[in-house]
Amino acid sequence: MLVDSLIKARWIIPVEPHEVILENHSLIIHQGHILDILPSDQANEKYQASESHDLIDHVLIPGLINAHTHAAMSLFRGIADDLPLMTWLEEHIWPLEAQWVDEEFVRDGSDLAIAEMLMSGTTCFNDMYFFPEVTAQQAIKRGIRANIGLIVFDFPSAWGTGAEHYLEKGIDLYHSLKHEPLINTPFAPHAPYTVSDKPLQKINELAEQFDLPIHIHLHESSHEVDSPEQRPMQRLHNLELIKDNFVAVHMTQLTDEEITQFAATGAHIVHCPESNLKLASGFCPVQQCLDAGINVALGTDSAASNNDLDMFSEMRTAALLAKGFSKNASAVSAATTLRMATLNGAKALNIDNITGSLSIGKAADICAVDLSGINTLPLYNPLSHIVYTASSHQVKHVWVAGKQVLKNRELTTFDINDLKARIQQWQTKLQS
Repeated sequence: MLVDSLIKARWIIPVEPHEVILENHSLIIHQGHILDILPSDQANEKYQASESHDLIDHVLIPGLINAHTHAAMSLFRGIADDLPLMTWLEEHIWPLEAQWVDEEFVRDGSDLAIAEMLMSGTTCFNDMYFFPEVTAQQAIKRGIRANIGLIVFDFPSAWGTGAEHYLEKGIDLYHSLKHEPLINTPFAPHAPYTVSDKPLQKINELAEQFDLPIHIHLHESSHEVDSPEQRPMQRLHNLELIKDNFVAVHMTQLTDEEITQFAATGAHIVHCPESNLKLASGFCPVQQCLDAGINVALGTDSAASNNDLDMFSEMRTAALLAKGFSKNASAVSAATTLRMATLNGAKALNIDNITGSLSIGKAADICAVDLSGINTLPLYNPLSHIVYTASSHQVKHVWVAGKQVLKNRELTTFDINDLKARIQQWQTKLQS
């Protein structure tokens, strides 16, 4: 049988089933999907491929899913470091956004973020930012899968005059993008402290109507939970927002009772350990949440607060932090961490029927990692090495829906010199 691509690898970690490592196997790719997974000697007998890849020192994993980003904020990387969350936001980031954010800013910042993510093995990101139509355009142009948040605030910005206007524009964007194969559009109210009850209720109705997730910052810091009379999570429960389409980002401030209550709803958590550490926001009790049955995914947050979009670094930090926080060396194992960065993210975004694991019938979203380097020798367990040892710089090839977007560390959908020139122009502006 003639197929589009055959990728032979030393190891394949499909994520589904859990903890499985396939040795000397091949992925068969046809029409953007995984047609077959089988031992390489059998693959060569059964299939003829238009394009073949023999990756003898590589491990194939599902493309990583960055379940919480503000892509365009990459242009603010390093601009206001070593500050607490609310100081960082109110005195630096929000004033800069008011001055600079427009379509051009979002185009170039999104391009920078997408390039960084593809080069570090991320094939899908879940974004929340102004001018979402621009980020969507760049994602389509660059060939990356994206959930483009339909952002909502109570207050005006360069993109809208208030909550009602944001929702009108968001619904229009949903309709314009709903047939794009790589794009989904969850609702993205910013946070309980920036969105009032009436628009949240409307979002809940619309999310049910269009079958879309709701993506929101929640219980990010002690300031957020201590300031209002009612804890934000309880307020959202009372508004009936928290259910199986609900994605809560951060969740660093949780009581045992809140974990139990949240688990009962089928809602999801996105853990952003490096951003939480850098902003001293607190610690999400990840193992406790997993033990309660909550689906926990992994995200980087923005490069303005992380300061990178490197999911390899995020995986390692998540695994180590969970062990230290829980005082349990078995907490958040390597296999669990990789699942958080892939399949759990897909489940949170309601696209696990499409991506998140290397499974027959799913999209060919694939990351190939070269484990031949000195830093990954000796090699007893490639799954362990992916989380605890490997660097994103060892990502050599990336495919999204069967299209190769990174080839031998070279981006195939970017003019990298043009991108660097545009970012240098922004650096000059923002420093002035």
